[in-house]
Amino acid sequence: MPASLLPPWFEPPAAIRLGPTGPFPETDVRDVLERRWLHYAFLTRDHELGMVANIAWLGLSAEVQERPFSTSILLVHRRGHGWASSQFNAAPLEPLWTSFRRPHGFYESSRHDMRAASGDPAVRLELMRTSHPCINQCAPFAGDQFFRWQSETGVLARGDWTFRGTTFAGKDAVGYHERVRGRWGWPELGGWVFGFANDTAGEERSAPANAMVFTLVQPAWPAVAATGSVMVWRAGRLVRHFPRRRVSVAARGLLDCNEVERVPGLANLLGVAPMEPIPRRLLIHAEMGRDFALLDFACDSAARIVIPNETGIRPYSVHEAIGPVEVEGRIGGRNVRFNSYGIVEFAGGARAD
Repeated sequence: MPASLLPPWFEPPAAIRLGPTGPFPETDVRDVLERRWLHYAFLTRDHELGMVANIAWLGLSAEVQERPFSTSILLVHRRGHGWASSQFNAAPLEPLWTSFRRPHGFYESSRHDMRAASGDPAVRLELMRTSHPCINQCAPFAGDQFFRWQSETGVLARGDWTFRGTTFAGKDAVGYHERVRGRWGWPELGGWVFGFANDTAGEERSAPANAMVFTLVQPAWPAVAATGSVMVWRAGRLVRHFPRRRVSVAARGLLDCNEVERVPGLANLLGVAPMEPIPRRLLIHAEMGRDFALLDFACDSAARIVIPNETGIRPYSVHEAIGPVEVEGRIGGRNVRFNSYGIVEFAGGARAD
């Protein structure tokens, strides 16, 4: 109805004016390949501890009249001591913290607790957003499949971390949050590389002076569906988005298989094929006009998560890797340079040999 025909006292509900309040559309997840998830990744400022958590909702067939199937996993890494992981039934605090929920102001802290069923590992955190998210990006592929994601860096965390019986209290961390949705099969998706780095040298309760997130999605087919980006934030503002055709990726060396842990613990009972190799060093370069960004990541340790395959029997894996990172660049005539630790997520199918 045209606005001129509405009575002057009519005020549409907020949901009609601005869309859904939650991180995802207010529709059911029905297709068996449809997926939604919230991803969290943090590194303490002293670089001793790292955390990766994923909470997913998976679709069901149209004949099954039930709520979407949900899984959740929490991984905590301690430098020099490896990884501790929950099974796929970690218990998160409800309602879930997400910066993609409306309304959600900057510098407003909220709880985000998550723990394994056994209580270890676990995190009890106060989270606070300081930055704006990037644009919503999408990769269509394999006919009618697609993968959509939106990232936000500079998320601050403060709280307690439990790792193999030891609790580290009052740790400050800086991290990354992401929402993902789409409809895909893992072999069709092919592989991806996601990663982030925050400059943690600034004030503890403010947005990182500089931050970078990169993405690379490589579907199995068609070849033109490959996409990616490099995004740079300055003091919480997204100041440059380099598109796929301006981004190059290089890898050198392979991480020794003895430095990769298979998680969760029950996954060691599965007879799966060897994993895809993980680069020991990853170099991401983006350049457009006079602006450029360079991220040099060295992988110290990685955890392999075996993923079920809904469209075949070939196993698929997601690898969480932690290591030191060097970032440099020039954006809008201003130089960017910092050293920190980063988390990179590699995903791909298992090897045939």
